[in-house]
Amino acid sequence: MATTSKLAAESSDRHKPFLAILAMAVFFVGASEFMLSAMLGPLAIAFETSSAGASWLISSYAFSYALAAPVLGYLSDRVDRVRLLLFALLAFAVDGIGIAFSPNIEVAMVLRIFGGLASAILIPTAFALVSEIVPREKQAGAMGLVMLGMTFGIALGPALAGLLTELSGWQLPFLVTAGGCVLAFLVGSKTAPHNHSPDRTPTRGHFEWVKNWAVLRPLIAKGAWNGTGVAAFLLSGEILKQRYDLSVAEIGITVTAFGVGLGIGNLSAGWLRRACGREERSLVVITCLLVVSVTTFVAVPLPFAGSVSCLILWGAALGAGAPSTTTILAERSGESKGMVLAFAETLNNVTIFSLLPASSMLLDRGDNISVMLVLGVGLFVGVSLTIFDALLRSGKSASRR
Repeated sequence: MATTSKLAAESSDRHKPFLAILAMAVFFVGASEFMLSAMLGPLAIAFETSSAGASWLISSYAFSYALAAPVLGYLSDRVDRVRLLLFALLAFAVDGIGIAFSPNIEVAMVLRIFGGLASAILIPTAFALVSEIVPREKQAGAMGLVMLGMTFGIALGPALAGLLTELSGWQLPFLVTAGGCVLAFLVGSKTAPHNHSPDRTPTRGHFEWVKNWAVLRPLIAKGAWNGTGVAAFLLSGEILKQRYDLSVAEIGITVTAFGVGLGIGNLSAGWLRRACGREERSLVVITCLLVVSVTTFVAVPLPFAGSVSCLILWGAALGAGAPSTTTILAERSGESKGMVLAFAETLNNVTIFSLLPASSMLLDRGDNISVMLVLGVGLFVGVSLTIFDALLRSGKSASRR
């Protein structure tokens, strides 16, 4: 046993530099996606459109990610994941550079579609690599390290984008993320594990989960409440601007409160599970918190401190909800967990793409109540299915006794 533990520790230590590169890669993906929440105004001016028009840069990215994630996730099981990851890093860098020099909104949208495809490779491939190169007893810590990169990207992306935009224009945030991806590619190509062969396990029965309502309920619920929560956050910068007349830099700094909440939620997911007894029960609490915080932020004219508090609670709900739902889906989907988790990402982005354009147009008119009604559709579906699933699982647990 001691020898096995020693070998596991040595293997984990050997891959620490590459794990840091994976964390760096998902950091730039998170930053690139969420930094637009602080940049819709400058992008609208640069491309001579409205904030609603600029929001299509978010929707086009989400749409391509949603369509491509399951296919590219399946592909990553069939080719060398390291090479695929390195290719995606370069593709993401090209996307950032291209957007910075786009002549119009149409070209920028096409490039964001390309960026969505690169992200659909990066995220599932990064976490699949963690599970393959790190011994089982060390995987939880390794996953935490890589996920921390994503959390930092979401938390710091808007603030950095706001500051860089104020400093040197809207192009600089895209160029910085592109440069970061190039750096991750160069270091990753030197530190990546060698002789990595993909897992080619049989795929018979790989789609059986589609007929399993125990999987579909939390899958659809997560897509609804998580996608709505992210879509609302991407509008939060514009709401703050309208309500408090903040500058781009001030908006970016303010929305880091969401990232703080996200980190709190990540750390509290295990505690909530223990307090509630099951993930299904903790998810009921989490999704209700999400509904209250989003609704209050969007529809109620709060003082500034109130809005910041809502952002923290909102982030905490999403931060605790994502690992809880992932645990449920992985447990119930068995050998199909990779494809199921990829479809979860797809549903998240489908929800964002469905809700964001209409919400942006209503927000441009200053009609926050109608914005909340649109967002409320996704929240209602997500919370209803979450409560229904929790009741069913509680009933089954009681019947076993």
